[in-house]
Amino acid sequence: MNKFRFTIKLLVIATFLLAFTSIAQAQATRTWVSGVGDDVNPCSRTAPCKTYAGAISKTAANGEISTLDPGGFGAVTATKSITIEGTKGAGFGSILASGVSGVIVNDSATATPNTIRVILRNLSINGAATTAGSAIRLVSGKTLIVEDCQLFGFTGTPGTTGVGKGISVEGSASRNLVVRNTTIANCSQGIKMSTSGGVITAEIDNVQIAEPTANVSSAIEVGSNTVAVIRDSYLANYQSGVAVTAGSPASATLIRTTAFNTGAGLAVGSSTSNITSSSFINNTAGVTLAGGIIRTGCDNFFGGNTNDVTGGALSNFCVK
Repeated sequence: MNKFRFTIKLLVIATFLLAFTSIAQAQATRTWVSGVGDDVNPCSRTAPCKTYAGAISKTAANGEISTLDPGGFGAVTATKSITIEGTKGAGFGSILASGVSGVIVNDSATATPNTIRVILRNLSINGAATTAGSAIRLVSGKTLIVEDCQLFGFTGTPGTTGVGKGISVEGSASRNLVVRNTTIANCSQGIKMSTSGGVITAEIDNVQIAEPTANVSSAIEVGSNTVAVIRDSYLANYQSGVAVTAGSPASATLIRTTAFNTGAGLAVGSSTSNITSSSFINNTAGVTLAGGIIRTGCDNFFGGNTNDVTGGALSNFCVK
């Protein structure tokens, strides 16, 4: 009898180990998608999946989804740390997100919310000029990095959370946003950042935001508890290039950035922002203040504006 029980225990342990091994094997560090793949596949290089959503379920946390060839790979929600690589040159991954958001980052239902790190690289996300959805939404997570992407065609109401934006950063916790070498076009709003708790730190570098669906809203909105550095970027044809809509600690620092808009190049409410080596061209107001402060160096350019400065005076930190 004891020998029989011992045998049963061994079988139970072996079954558990086999099940654990099977689960571990299902979570590969690197997975692949292809336009001719199938989501029933293991998402290996020789048997790729069809969609990013299919691949993410088979990719381990902190792993990477790579793109074998050009194709449309569908909207996806990231609930764990992941890199989605469009693999420019080999494939260039496309997401057609008609009526929905293209990529949602949301770890709120996990045991450790606001901890994941998501990297999106070499992706084309097309909203098809429909009235709902944003290209990318950070709802809950620690860090979002967007590199070498094209975001366009999200034309919904800009005042609605998560709708009609290239990138929307939302929620109630501290988080980091990095956007590099990216184009946002034909979106009701380019980038909107706001949190009700903690602080958002944003680095926006070499980003072009233009061609809005109408001359409304802002290319970049720096909302509650957001500190943004905007460098080497081009912001055109919106009502505002950069709008700082909240009080301190909200702020924007523009470095070597060009603003060319129907309203203000930079609009600051009751907070402090900075401009250096930047150009404000053909705006109604180059910069406008509504109780806030704009600190400036001596190397900015103002030209063709109806008024270069409205609502107050710049705080000159020019050192010669």
